[in-house]
Amino acid sequence: MSLFDHLVIFPVLVPFFIAVALLLPSLTNSLARQRVITITANILMVVIAFTLLFTVKEQGIQVYALGDWSAPFGIVLVADTFSVLLVCLSAILGLAVTLYASAGEDKNGDFFHPLIMFQLMGINGAFLTGDAFNLFVFFEVLLIASYALLMHGGGKQRIQANIHYVFLNLIGSSLFLFALGTLYGTLGTLNFADMADRIPLLSHNELLITKSGALLLLAVFGLKAAMLPLHFWLPKAYASTSAPVAALFAIMTKVGIYSIWRIHGAMFADQAGELANIALPWLWPIALLTIAIGAIAVLASQSLRVLCSNLVVVSVGTLLVTICLNTVQATAAGIYYLLHSTIACAAMFLLAGLIQQQRGKAEDRFVASRAMPQAGILGFVFALLAIALIGMPPLSGFVGKALILQSVTNANQAMWVWPLVLVAGLIALIALSRAGTSLFWRTSGESTNELKGQPIQYVAIGLLVAILPLMVIFGGAVSDFSQLAAEQLKTGLTLQQLNEVAQ
Repeated sequence: MSLFDHLVIFPVLVPFFIAVALLLPSLTNSLARQRVITITANILMVVIAFTLLFTVKEQGIQVYALGDWSAPFGIVLVADTFSVLLVCLSAILGLAVTLYASAGEDKNGDFFHPLIMFQLMGINGAFLTGDAFNLFVFFEVLLIASYALLMHGGGKQRIQANIHYVFLNLIGSSLFLFALGTLYGTLGTLNFADMADRIPLLSHNELLITKSGALLLLAVFGLKAAMLPLHFWLPKAYASTSAPVAALFAIMTKVGIYSIWRIHGAMFADQAGELANIALPWLWPIALLTIAIGAIAVLASQSLRVLCSNLVVVSVGTLLVTICLNTVQATAAGIYYLLHSTIACAAMFLLAGLIQQQRGKAEDRFVASRAMPQAGILGFVFALLAIALIGMPPLSGFVGKALILQSVTNANQAMWVWPLVLVAGLIALIALSRAGTSLFWRTSGESTNELKGQPIQYVAIGLLVAILPLMVIFGGAVSDFSQLAAEQLKTGLTLQQLNEVAQ
């Protein structure tokens, strides 16, 4: 057996072993060594993720059975195009965040680098797992790391935000366990493929219990994804934490969206008999209201970090719409938009950190302040990211929104989706224009060169910003991957196929 046969588990094992190694005394006492090791590990994870992506494209879905135990009795990792695209996304974000934090942000608290690696392990595991119980386990791993990362640097605001965040997620985790117990009680399995096989065969008496478990899971994933009305924790938590942590958290809501797609968009899809599409009647109004309320909050935002947090909420609503449309075309459009919105929001969080650093006491609030020493380059990057987040050409936001609008073929659905998505874009244009005017033009006094950003911070932001035009230049290839991901998600694997692929 070659090393490539274990490629599927590397995105989980590499960050785990690196995190454990970073806890050794010889490395804990040297921040410089931690930076070198973490950046090197993240570069390696980018290489592994893209190697896995092209392997899946060439050879089809990859299944890794731990200890050669076959499903549903053993633990399996399943690498289809959707899950691997998100592993690639987390690897790129991890690299950008580590580069940015290495400019000095990692000095503000203990164990920053090990926590980042543990969180990446949890995120990658959630994307790759083939069963619902290990989805819960990896959720807990990434959440425990996020509790500590949210507090990184300390401060009253972060402590308050963290208390709310921990409290809500503990409730969510308890409900997650109840939901899994309910589903296991009726289905007798938590393996995704096995569950999908058994759902159409349920007896009449088991339908109501299974439906309750499935809808409870929707509420849990909705809390993680920050969909309305469970979104209120997000702006405060993301806006109060440090810039690199907020940038990494941009993918956290997408773990919730991914889980809704995996459970309700695939397992409880058209082939699920009487339980087919049970979430859609609930998701439609929630998705539309999430966009509407998120857009209003964008307009009312008083700082760049809060504005960006509310844009994350709007992107969650837009992605929920693509789940509700329930077609391969809409799913492919949603996956493209998910990649774009995560990268653009993460880059804006990092940029907000630089702006906050250079504006002194005014931080990133929309008030007059002294001029920033690097206002020119910061303003240029801000304009690029604003264009991307609004969804204007020529960047990837325009392509993503165009694909989503194009995928709406039903006139009744178009009557709701088109105006909301377009008006939300218009509101983002107004809010980001006001933000740019306040941050870069309402200035007085001289700038201080001591507050200049470091080159490695610009490298981190540049890495993310560069991907946005590349998603347009190589739009055909990215769309092909999104289309393949959507088709594999909708088709899925039976338990028999899963075990055949694993052999």
